[in-house]
Amino acid sequence: MTDTRDSGLDTESVVPVTTDAGGGLEAPLSAPAKGEKARSLGTDAWDELRRRPMFWISAALILFFGLMAAFPQLFTSTDPTVADLSKAREAPSADAWFGRDGQGYDVYARTIYGARASILVGVFATLFVAVIGSLVGIIAGYRAGWADSVLSRIAEIFLGIPLLLGGILFLYIFPNDPLTTPFLVQVAKVALVLAILGWPTIMRLMRSSVMQVKPNDYVQAARALGASPTRIIGAHILPNSMASVIVVSTINLGAYIAIEATLSYLGIGLQPPAISWGIQISEASGIGMIRAAPHMLVFPSIALSLTVLAFIMLGDVVRDALDPRLR
Repeated sequence: MTDTRDSGLDTESVVPVTTDAGGGLEAPLSAPAKGEKARSLGTDAWDELRRRPMFWISAALILFFGLMAAFPQLFTSTDPTVADLSKAREAPSADAWFGRDGQGYDVYARTIYGARASILVGVFATLFVAVIGSLVGIIAGYRAGWADSVLSRIAEIFLGIPLLLGGILFLYIFPNDPLTTPFLVQVAKVALVLAILGWPTIMRLMRSSVMQVKPNDYVQAARALGASPTRIIGAHILPNSMASVIVVSTINLGAYIAIEATLSYLGIGLQPPAISWGIQISEASGIGMIRAAPHMLVFPSIALSLTVLAFIMLGDVVRDALDPRLR
């Protein structure tokens, strides 16, 4: 055996090599450069994301509509609750950029303020679904056995109820009263209905991820060292199981915004005097209204479509970045 101390070799610069079937040397295994930090999944994902034009386009759209929802005063100084019947159905002009609706409201101002309700429903519904589904999925995947069987059967019952149809039925039985129900309560109620019907999707996804992560060596080592189930889940299982949940939740957020608009369009979601894109589209529906004032339908529909599209595009590029198999 050669003593590297006597031969002057630097042990830190030795690169391991492998041999092929015939005993010959193959190319040396790559080793990180001295001082180079180990790359994490998050670092690799960010490097992949920032090279995607679709990521920047979707992020810019989400930022734009997010600012619109949070600070509508930045985009318009017009009061969306002030109507002028003498200007009903007025076409777009310098006075009202998007024209006026059937009661003389400024369509541009109501489109700006309508972003808040629609996006809030989507965000709240996504958070509720992610929390409920992840919690139930972790319990089912980690505990397994009878707990997994019971929770999976319950999830299958809810999966058998179409999301939109279930929302229509629930809100028809327990409607929002526009005179007594505050705006935020209306938003939370619609979001909660979507969460009650939508959590099984995230639950099944989280359960599958937990069952894939649980047999890994680092989880078994933590268990052998006496770590509690709470610590194992919080420190090892949850961080390595959340990627797919984040991706699906991002896509679902856009879908929930569209479902809120559908429920409000049917007159059973948010109720006036609340302002949302779904309510605007509902007020602009009808053959006569579309022919007389198409601007009432076009602009809220464009805002709704761009918002939903932005979240779906963001979910797609994040999925591609987090899953090495898709690169």
